[in-house]
Amino acid sequence: MSEEISIIITVSLIIFSSPLIGKLFRLPTITVEIILGSIAAYFAFISDHAILHLVAELGFLYLMFLAGLEVDLKKLVNISSSMLKKSLMYNVVLFSLSTLISLYLDLGKIFIVILPLISIGLLAALKKEYGDVEWIRLSIVVGLIGEIVSIFALTTVSAALEFGINFEFYKTMILFTAFLVSMIFIYKLFHNLIWWYPEIKTYLMPAKDHQEQDIRISMAIFFLMITVMMYLHLEVAFGAFIAGTFITTFFEEHNKQLPQKLEHFGFGWLVPIFFISVGASFEIDAVLHDGLALKAFLITLAMISIRLVASLLFVKDVGWNRFYMLGLSHSMPLTLLIAVATLAYTNHSITQEYYYAFILAAIMEVLIVMILIRILSKFINFNRN
Repeated sequence: MSEEISIIITVSLIIFSSPLIGKLFRLPTITVEIILGSIAAYFAFISDHAILHLVAELGFLYLMFLAGLEVDLKKLVNISSSMLKKSLMYNVVLFSLSTLISLYLDLGKIFIVILPLISIGLLAALKKEYGDVEWIRLSIVVGLIGEIVSIFALTTVSAALEFGINFEFYKTMILFTAFLVSMIFIYKLFHNLIWWYPEIKTYLMPAKDHQEQDIRISMAIFFLMITVMMYLHLEVAFGAFIAGTFITTFFEEHNKQLPQKLEHFGFGWLVPIFFISVGASFEIDAVLHDGLALKAFLITLAMISIRLVASLLFVKDVGWNRFYMLGLSHSMPLTLLIAVATLAYTNHSITQEYYYAFILAAIMEVLIVMILIRILSKFINFNRN
C-alpha cells in the first residue's frame, strides 16, 4: 500500500470514528482526533507528507475563519467602555502574571508571550455544544480582544525571530499596523456602501440560491485575505480571522444560515484533519522522556491558573458561580499555542523537549478544560433549576 493511500484511508477512518469514540468515552471529539492522530503516526499509518501538511494548514486557517464568524464587528464597535477597559485589563493581568512566572522560573522570554495566548477558535465548538449562553457570549467578546493582542504578539515574535531587531522587523510591524488601519477604512467604506445600496447584499447572496453563491463568496473572501497576508509577509491566520468577521458583520443578518453552513463544512472534514495532523506531529515515545509529562502539566497548570485569576475581573458581570467559565474557555489556545511553539522551535528559541511539552500541554488543556466545563456547566444548570 502506497504512503498516500495509507494516509487517506487512516484520516478518513479517524474523521468518521472520532465522534463515535468521543461519545462512547465522553471525551471531546477534538481530543480524540489528536490522540488517534498520534497513535496512527506511531504505527506508521500516517507519515510526514507534504499534502497532509498542506491540507492541515488549510484546516488551521479555516478554524481561524470560523473563529472570526463568531465576531460581529458592529456589536464589537458598540461595546461599552467599561467592558473594553476590563478586557484590556484582563490581558494586562495575563501578561503580568506570565512575566512573573517566566522570570521567577527563568524560563526564557518566549514564555512571556506563550503563556497568555488566547485563541477563540475552540469557542466555536463550545458554542455549538452549549448554545448561546451568557458566559460564552462574554468569552467571545473578551476573547476577541485577547486574540487580537495575541496575534499582534505572534506577529511581533514571528518578525523578531525571523529577522531579528533590525530594519526588516520594523518594516513588518509598520506593514501590520498599516494593514489594520486599511481594514478599518474598508469596513467603514463597505458599511456606508451597504447603507446606501442595501440591494448589494441580495445581488451577492440571492434569496433563491441554487449555485451556493453564499459559500462561493465566503471562500473567495477567505482565500483573498490569505493571499493579501502572504503577499505582505504577515501572519496568515489573522487574515483568515478577519475574513470570518467580515462575513458575519455584513452578511449574517441577510443570510442567517450562512455561518451554520460554513461551520458544517469545516467541522465536518477540514478542521479535523488539522487536529489529526497535530496529533501525528507528536511522538508518543516522547511522553516517556524524563520530566516531559511534568513540564507539560506545569505549563497547563500555569496557563489555566493565570486565566482564572484574571477572570476575577468579571465577577460582577457573570457572578461568582460563572466567572471561572470565562477563564477556562480561554485556556485552550490550541491553534496559536502550537503555531508559536512551532515557530519558536524552528528558530531555535526553545528545545525539542519544550516543543513536545507544549504540544502535550495543548492536548492536556483541551482534555482537562473540556471535561471541567462539562462538569461545571451541569453544576450551574443544577443550581439554576
